[in-house]
Amino acid sequence: MSACRKLASETRLADLAGLFPPGVAVEVSDPSAVQPAPFAEEAVAMARATPARQREFAAGRAAAHGAMRRLGRVAAPVPHGPDRAPRWPAGLCGSISHCEGLCLAAVAPTQSLRSLGVDVEPDAALPADLIDEVTCLVERAWLSAQSASVRGRLARLIFSAKEAAYKCQYPVSGAMIGFQDLVITPDLDTGQFEATLLRTVPGFREGQCFHGRFLMCEGVIVTAVSLSPGPRWSMQGSG
Repeated sequence: MSACRKLASETRLADLAGLFPPGVAVEVSDPSAVQPAPFAEEAVAMARATPARQREFAAGRAAAHGAMRRLGRVAAPVPHGPDRAPRWPAGLCGSISHCEGLCLAAVAPTQSLRSLGVDVEPDAALPADLIDEVTCLVERAWLSAQSASVRGRLARLIFSAKEAAYKCQYPVSGAMIGFQDLVITPDLDTGQFEATLLRTVPGFREGQCFHGRFLMCEGVIVTAVSLSPGPRWSMQGSG
């Protein structure tokens, strides 16, 4: 059974939604399956894409539309913006991620969250030649203290956590931050992590911590970060 089919159960979808505060809807879809055609406003971005990329895109949008319906909303277009980031309908924020065989979307009303980021990766070792590019000295020191049998998978977790934090901050800051601009501190016992900014970007200061949660199950790693609304932005997980 595919990871998508396993994660599509209501129990697993509840586990995924539990990575966020209440009020976030999560949906998954299979890019290898036939999906509803995207809205015209969405499809224009894929006019010149390969068939594989078109299928992946359609599955991601199908997951986003499904998450909207779980919120009691009518599915609406999520087109690309000029920066190719998703542009969510008024009153909603969200994030879409994919890996082989799985697309995942999380959506929330903006009265509940200012922004959110989700990332899904295969639960497999990060290629050794990418570890130095993705991780900083502090993270490599933490990895070296872990069992050699799981270091590669935990490096993948760090990669995923940085992706989720990036996706969450970008709608607010508009900043392209790199792997070396964040340091991840995972707590393997609680399934939580902190992503600390190593430089100031619009809306966030150097040293600010973004709190997130992660789940490793059914052959994938899922990481999530969310940003609460309010006069002062607060990055948080569901805890």
